[in-house]
Amino acid sequence: MGSILTFSHLKMLFMNLPLIAATAAASAADETALRTIHAQPSFVVATKEVEIAVTKFGGNMAPVTFFRDSANPVRPYHISPWQEEKPSKMPAPILNTLRGDFFCMPFGGNSDEVAGEKHPPHGEIVGDPWKVVGTKKAGDVTTLTMGIDTKVRKGHVTKELSLVDGQNVVYSRNTIEGFAGRAPLGHHATLAMPEKEGAVRIATSAIRFGMTCPSLFSDPKSREYQALLPGAKWDDLTKVPVAWKDAPDADLTSLPGRYGYADLVQLANEPWEKTNSPAWTTATFTDAGYVWFSLKDPAVLKTTVFWMENHGRHGHPWNGRNNCLGLEDVTAFFADGLAASTKENVLTKEGVDTALELTADKPTSVNYIQGVAKVPEGFDVVKSVEFKPGEVVFTSASGKTATAAVRHEFVKTGKL
Repeated sequence: MGSILTFSHLKMLFMNLPLIAATAAASAADETALRTIHAQPSFVVATKEVEIAVTKFGGNMAPVTFFRDSANPVRPYHISPWQEEKPSKMPAPILNTLRGDFFCMPFGGNSDEVAGEKHPPHGEIVGDPWKVVGTKKAGDVTTLTMGIDTKVRKGHVTKELSLVDGQNVVYSRNTIEGFAGRAPLGHHATLAMPEKEGAVRIATSAIRFGMTCPSLFSDPKSREYQALLPGAKWDDLTKVPVAWKDAPDADLTSLPGRYGYADLVQLANEPWEKTNSPAWTTATFTDAGYVWFSLKDPAVLKTTVFWMENHGRHGHPWNGRNNCLGLEDVTAFFADGLAASTKENVLTKEGVDTALELTADKPTSVNYIQGVAKVPEGFDVVKSVEFKPGEVVFTSASGKTATAAVRHEFVKTGKL
């Protein structure tokens, strides 16, 4: 009856301010309410350009839709083919959700116990449930924040995934508190691959050298098969020795290749001081018309592991059907885990650290960028990357260029 606020109205309003604030917080949480996506409960956050889904269990990021406001959206990440099947017991927790990009710690198989610690493959954080702290919008930046406590080695990881209006980029920041001691860690970005051989062209920033996995990565006793020569050292992605005598070298810039095999190699990145820029990896999907890229600080993530899975595993749950490419920016010894990464190995003998020293009293943050740029017809393998204020320019071997709006300084500062 009228719009006059009486004293009793005002009193009621002030008494209910906590309820109003709680309702506002709940509304923010609603934006990341759980949805079941490819059989997994997932949190979703989006801008006009990008939508990301992150699994509650393991914090796996996929699907990610770039250019979602265009006629040709891009979904570059792999989702394992058994996701929609009846749940079954998996050899490792990560296989329950396996998709897209996920932060690993300790990175690798972790088959051996170390100082009383027995970690699951790639660590608890890739299989256990994460909790959403909240979402926020600050200026043109939207951030989803999640957290998880570790138990085998006590600590806490805070994951921040940020999107910037007008950009087709995901900015990741994983901050580790506690978890003191040396540990391998890193990102396990996994791309979906077409079946057409050579349809994806791979390039990286300057490397010191590359090496194929020195141990048996794919064991025939488990119906797994590999094609590359174990323990070979090389400096050219186009000339990687294969296991058969007198067979031509493998060209790892042209994938997928070697149908029926699963192989692992590792590249030692040149330091920032030598290149004067972030380290980068690109994958040009020539038929689909886009380039996927990752950017990192090579002082934190010192190497890149290529996991080339081209229908080479026939045990459960692979069953010969998995085709994906892991472009994994890590500080680790291949995929062997904590024990191998924290002792002397063939990489540390070459001056390449394979574990980071984490301290209880000082948080460690790992900043990482992934994104997509549309490319013109004729754009093939990336030849060079130029970092300009607020953007990155990719130039292909064919001379074509593509530009992405990126705040690339984030890999150093962690700030947007």
